[in-house]
Amino acid sequence: MSIHPRLPPSGPPEDPFRGAGAPVPSDANPSWMGHVQPGNYRPAPGHHGTPVAAVVPPQAQGAIIRAGRSRSGLLGLTLGGSAVAFLSLFLVIPFLLSNTGPAGFLVGFLASLVPLSVVLLAVYIIDKWEPEPKRLLYFAFTWGSAVSIAVTLLIQPIFVLTFQFSDEADLQAYMATVQAPIVEEFAKSLGLLILLLLARKHFDGPVDGVVFAFTIAGGFAFTENILYFGRAIAESADPAGNFAQVFFLRGVMSPFAHAIFTGTTGLIMGFAARRWHTGASVAAFLVGLLPAMFLHNRWNSMGQGFLVDYIMVQVPIFFLAVGGIVLLRVAEKRLTRQRLLEYSAAGWFTPAEVELLATVGGRRTALSWAGSYGRKRQMKEFLKAATHLANTRQRILSGRDVQLHQAEERQQLQRVLALRAALAG
Repeated sequence: MSIHPRLPPSGPPEDPFRGAGAPVPSDANPSWMGHVQPGNYRPAPGHHGTPVAAVVPPQAQGAIIRAGRSRSGLLGLTLGGSAVAFLSLFLVIPFLLSNTGPAGFLVGFLASLVPLSVVLLAVYIIDKWEPEPKRLLYFAFTWGSAVSIAVTLLIQPIFVLTFQFSDEADLQAYMATVQAPIVEEFAKSLGLLILLLLARKHFDGPVDGVVFAFTIAGGFAFTENILYFGRAIAESADPAGNFAQVFFLRGVMSPFAHAIFTGTTGLIMGFAARRWHTGASVAAFLVGLLPAMFLHNRWNSMGQGFLVDYIMVQVPIFFLAVGGIVLLRVAEKRLTRQRLLEYSAAGWFTPAEVELLATVGGRRTALSWAGSYGRKRQMKEFLKAATHLANTRQRILSGRDVQLHQAEERQQLQRVLALRAALAG
C-alpha cells in the first residue's frame, strides 16, 4: 500500500481563531496537566492533500508521526556542560581520593553503580512514553555527578565560616540538617533551571521535570556514594562489615532518596514549563527548592529512631512519589490522545490510528506489525514524532510564542507525511 498525499501549502498554518475568545471544545482539556485558556485555543491546521489512509491493517492500526526534535542548541548545551563537568572533576576527584584512598575509591565506584542502575532504570521507565534526547540526559547526569558536587564543595565552606559552633557534634548536626539540604538541592536544581531555560522545547511538562531531576539526582548520589562507600573502607577497623552496613543503608534502603528530594523541584518546574515563560521558570525554581530542602532535612534529621521514621515516614513518601508518577504518566497519555484527536479531525490521522498511538498496548501492536515487515525503526520514528507533535500543539495552546511553535508544527506535520509514506512503502 502506498500513499502520496500532497504536502501542505507554504506559509503559516491555518489559524482561523487568532483573536481572543476562541471557543474551546468541551474535551480540549482532558486533564489538569494540559489546561487551555479559552483565549488561547485554536484548531489544528487542516490537511490539504489527499485524505490519509492508515499505514497498517485494521487489526494493527496505529501510527503517528513525529517531526524530529530540532537539535539546534543541544550541541552547544552538551559541549558547554561537558566542559564544565570536566573542569569540575579537577576538584571532585582529588576530594574523593583524599577521603577514600585509591582502594576505597575503586570499591566505592563499583558499588555505586548498583543504586545508580536502579535509578536510571526508573528514569527509563518514566521516560518511555516520550523519550528525552540522550544529549540532555547526558547533560543532566554529568551535571549531577560532577558539577553539582563541585558547586557543593565550593559553597559549603561559607556555611562553616558564617556560623559559630560550640563543639564538633554541633557543627556536624548543622552541616547535615541545614547546610546539606540547602546547598545540595540548590546545586542539583541549578542544572534543572539551565535545562528549562536553554532546552525548553524538550522540557514539555512535569514528567520531563521528574525525568531530568531523577537523572541529576542519580548522578549526584552516585558520586556521593563513592565517598561514603570508600570512606567506610578507608576509615574503619572492620572494612567489610562497615562497608556492608553503609551499602545496605544507602544502596538498598535509600537509592531513591536524592531522586525524590530533587524530583519535587523538577515536578514544580515541569508545571511551570507549560506556561513557556522565563519569569515563571525562575519562580518555579525558587519555589521548588522548598519541598526538596524540607524532605532532605527530614531525611538527614533521622537519628536514633531511624527505623521507625523510615517505616512510618520515608516509605509512605516513596509510595506517594510512585503513585504521583503513575498519575502523571496517565495524564500525559490522555493529553497526547486529545491533541492527536484534534489533528485527526483536521485530516492528518485516522481515528483508529490515534486510539492505538495513545496506548501502550496499541504501540506494541504497531511495532510488532511493523517489525514483521522490516519497518520497526520507521514505526518507532513515527510514534515519537506523533507524541512530539502533540506536545508542540500543547505549547501552541499555551498562548506563548505561538508563531514560533506553529512554524515548528508545520515542519513536524511535513515530517509526519514523509514518515507515513516511508511506512506505507
